[in-house]
Amino acid sequence: MKESGGGTIEKKQDPLKVGKNSYKLVMENDRVRVLDLFLKSGDKVAMHYHPDHVIYVLNGGKAKLTSSGKTDVMDMKNGQAIFLKSLSHDAENMGKTDLHLLVVELKK
Repeated sequence: MKESGGGTIEKKQDPLKVGKNSYKLVMENDRVRVLDLFLKSGDKVAMHYHPDHVIYVLNGGKAKLTSSGKTDVMDMKNGQAIFLKSLSHDAENMGKTDLHLLVVELKK
């Protein structure tokens, strides 16, 4: 697997490896990888990497993302689409509802 900058992603940073109870592979080809993320209230996913990606919110809530010592709390709404540049981060569902997201990672 390649990062957008041309470097190799370590397998330990692959969300399918570190978040195997939360992330499921929907489909993958040479252009995109589509992941289904389901996080129950209070659940966490350890540090992992995404290239540039789009998140589509199926079931919203409050997520905390921590990357490079910076923490962002995102209030995600049903039907919202969010573009994020490549990053390594950990994630936590801080809300009272289960988060259900579709994550589309861009390869090219």
